[in-house]
Amino acid sequence: MRIHSACARLALSLVVVGLAVTGCGGGSGVAPGTSTVGSTNDINPRDPSELRDGGNLRLALTNFPETFNYLHVDGGTKTVAAIVEATMPTSFVSDAAGELSIDHDFFTDVKLTGTSPQQVVYTINPKAVWSDGSPITWEDLRSQANALSGRDTAFLVSGTGGFERVGKVERGADDRQAVVTFDQPYSEWQGLFNPLYPKSVTATPDAFTNAAKNALPVSAGPFVVTTIDRSQNRIVLGRNPRWWGDTPKLDSVTFSVLDHSAWLPAIQNNELDIAYMSGIENVSGARNAENVVIRRTPEPTWSHITFNGAPGSLLADPQLRIAISKAIDRQGLVTAAQNGVVDDPKPLNNHIFVAGQKGYQDNSAPIAYDPDEAARMLDALGWKLNGDVREKDGRKLELRDVMYQQDQWVQTAQIVQQNLARIGVKLIIQTVPGTGLFTNVIDPGNFDLAQFSWGASVLPLGALRQIYYYDPANLQGNKARIGTPELNALIDRTLSELDPQKAIEMANECDRMIFEEGYSIPLHQAAGTYAARADLANYGAFGLATPDYTKVGFLK
Repeated sequence: MRIHSACARLALSLVVVGLAVTGCGGGSGVAPGTSTVGSTNDINPRDPSELRDGGNLRLALTNFPETFNYLHVDGGTKTVAAIVEATMPTSFVSDAAGELSIDHDFFTDVKLTGTSPQQVVYTINPKAVWSDGSPITWEDLRSQANALSGRDTAFLVSGTGGFERVGKVERGADDRQAVVTFDQPYSEWQGLFNPLYPKSVTATPDAFTNAAKNALPVSAGPFVVTTIDRSQNRIVLGRNPRWWGDTPKLDSVTFSVLDHSAWLPAIQNNELDIAYMSGIENVSGARNAENVVIRRTPEPTWSHITFNGAPGSLLADPQLRIAISKAIDRQGLVTAAQNGVVDDPKPLNNHIFVAGQKGYQDNSAPIAYDPDEAARMLDALGWKLNGDVREKDGRKLELRDVMYQQDQWVQTAQIVQQNLARIGVKLIIQTVPGTGLFTNVIDPGNFDLAQFSWGASVLPLGALRQIYYYDPANLQGNKARIGTPELNALIDRTLSELDPQKAIEMANECDRMIFEEGYSIPLHQAAGTYAARADLANYGAFGLATPDYTKVGFLK
């Protein structure tokens, strides 16, 4: 799904809903926009005095959370992030331009105090408490740093996020201050503790997996989880009675798990207050609904096709992955997906930076569309045509492509299927419900190709370690099981570079290597188009910004 979060700004999130593949948008009355991220957003900004006290914000989820621990390998999704953003502490927030500032609800100061060794001092807001009444202390930071360090692989983390470089976390002036000292420099240190969990969740591997698996028993945001109704597929947040910050305008936030096909009808029938709209038909249908407006801001979410290159798999050979990539018409896919919604749609040509972000450049030459060359490569690799499908050593070149059960993803896959059929590769399309897609299919490696999206970040280098670093003993977010020692070493050097421009240059070197190994096929980034109630304020298409849940509400 595409509800934004502070976590999604500062860490990578999985997104299981794609952009629509649609026909021509002529006569829709919807003006196409851009998909390039910028420095503004569209959230109907209003002073809180203009909002009524109370109200329930109704949001959609694509699946029920596999766990409420966003740090867990099963939890690093936009579904979990959507809940966490209103209920858990963060150290930094971002504005519409992606500029970071300290989240003063939770920290009075976060300061880089040294570079040799690198050291950061976190001073916790003295009013900040967990929902059980216990204070947030330096021990919570130390426990999370230990859990995410990667030193104990029994902690099933979605990513180490820089904590693999932390040497120690010590008590500062008092229990409300933590001193974090790095063994190695880390360029994106502002991404640490976004979000922060209590030590009761991060103290042991068992707690890490189970303490927040079925609920969020301890939190610390303006809202807390009050109801989890699995029979109704509903999660409700209510005001946190121990909240010390500005009083929220809303009384509650209700998340309903809905199939994506139900989002537009729910908007039209006044059953949701905001939902992401994929494709021109949905955008047009929402625009014509009563008391509904379209809010649009490009966002750093992007869709892709990831290969399973695990040792011994059908696609273990990087040259085979490159050949298949060259047979796929990315421009055709993106044009079909965003026609009528985006002006002059273009494929995303980078795995680290999105278009409009500092550092973005086109590194996609290794997978440039060339079906004739793809066929020649397959011949050279020994995959010979036998009828309509190529074979090698008695094995057919038949690939299973798995994805969220949504028409738009299937239509994308059908175009890919046609592309690959021209070079003798058979694509088998397999859809999976949102719940279980990652835990039951993608994470265990039960696929050849997988279609999903990444919610990127204002701190983009974090993707390098989380997704593209390959450690077979600790895969983290490397769903493809692809990587090399050379890329690992370059990732480590990139993350150690404290000069921002040099780090960008090195990150693009990493990206060229990622393309050369045929890791995945970037498709398109999101135009960020939402249908929202006209009276919903301070919430909408956030772009790069972090929502402030204390200011969200409905006009008087």
